[in-house]
Amino acid sequence: MPRGPNAPYRLRAMATIIHPPGFPRPRGYSNGVLASGRVLTVAGQIGWDAREQFESDELVPQLGQALDNVLAVVRAAGGDVEHLSHMTIYVTDLDAYRGAGKALGEAWRARMGRHYPSMALVGVAGLVEPRAKVEIEAIAVLPEERA
Repeated sequence: MPRGPNAPYRLRAMATIIHPPGFPRPRGYSNGVLASGRVLTVAGQIGWDAREQFESDELVPQLGQALDNVLAVVRAAGGDVEHLSHMTIYVTDLDAYRGAGKALGEAWRARMGRHYPSMALVGVAGLVEPRAKVEIEAIAVLPEERA
C-alpha cells in the first residue's frame, strides 16, 4: 500500500482512512473512512454516568464521560475503539472547546488512543439535558459475524 501523508491506510483490515490528494493532513480526525461490516449507529451520548448523574459541569470531563458512554455502546455490540468510523460532536460553547485543546486531546487519547474517525463538530444553543455541555453520536462498523 502506498505511504505518505495522503496515502490511505488500513485499520484492522476492515476500514481504510481516506485522505484526498492535495488536502492538508487533518489533525484530530480523518477526512473519510471506507469500511465494510455490520453498521452500528450510536445515539447521542452526553457526559453523565450510567446512573444519569453528572460528575462535572465542565466541558472536558463531560466529553470524557460522553466518549466512555459511546465506547460502552460499541463494546456492548462486540466492537471496540478501532471500529468507530464516524462521530458528530455537539458542544454548547465553541469558545470553551477551542480553549481546551490540550485537555481535550488528553481526554481523547486516554480513551481513543490515536484512532481518529471522520468527525464533525457542531456548536449548538443547547442540548435536551440542560446541564449537558457535549453530546456525541457515532457510527461504528463491526466485523461480519462468523457462522
